[in-house]
Amino acid sequence: MADAAPPLTPVVRAVAPAAVGPAFSPLYQQIKVLLVQGLQAGEWQPGQVIPSEVELAARWRVSQGTVRKAIDELATENRLVRRQGKGTFVATHAEQETRYRFLRLTADDGSAPPLQRRLLECRRMRASAEVAQRLELKAGEAAVQVRRLLLASVGAGAAGAPARLRPVVLDDLWLPGTPFKGLTAERLAAWRGPLYRMFEVEFAVHMIRAEEKLRAVAAPAEEAALLKVAPGAPLLSVERLSYTYGDRPVELRRGLYDTQAHHYRNVLN
Repeated sequence: MADAAPPLTPVVRAVAPAAVGPAFSPLYQQIKVLLVQGLQAGEWQPGQVIPSEVELAARWRVSQGTVRKAIDELATENRLVRRQGKGTFVATHAEQETRYRFLRLTADDGSAPPLQRRLLECRRMRASAEVAQRLELKAGEAAVQVRRLLLASVGAGAAGAPARLRPVVLDDLWLPGTPFKGLTAERLAAWRGPLYRMFEVEFAVHMIRAEEKLRAVAAPAEEAALLKVAPGAPLLSVERLSYTYGDRPVELRRGLYDTQAHHYRNVLN
């Protein structure tokens, strides 16, 4: 009885026409839309367990297998995380396996270096034409600009002294002013976890995907001084546009990477 094909009507009524898409959209895709709408509305918060497949199947009057297929896709997209024997949880950037998903810097020996942050600047500004266009803001709308260095340990100090810290990434970030109202240098300096986790916890902004452009550049004088490299030294430029639910851009980031002892690593499936 539970495996009988359920009627589509309850599902279709629950999804806004624009979200459902074509009439031939598979049933599991419609369930996936409903799950994403719940995530976007904050029905389940990052790190929180969602209802079981059985409960969701009863809620939307579909088979458990249909719900499982929708959840599988969201898990593949890193929006949900399955934990054996515990359930399915909303992905969070606090998790070890996802916290560095947007940072692909790897030491040449293959290790993922623990990076320390050094905040250089955080200020509110009127978005430039380019920033406004990339973040889909109105001309002159408020934005937040953040500049910081990421530093990695290099070598061991003498006589048991701590290893020397060396800057490896110079990050410039632009964020829309409205959702990040109240973001200050003091709050950034006091935060000890991943930056995207702070965005989740304190501003209810969850980064779910990003697009990146990479190119080789010569270090400008000002940036070279901050990274402690010679002007004109080769750097890797990584430009990232990050999105939250609804495919809404919420962060423009430009990073300059010193790859003398590190490289940018990506895994393609």
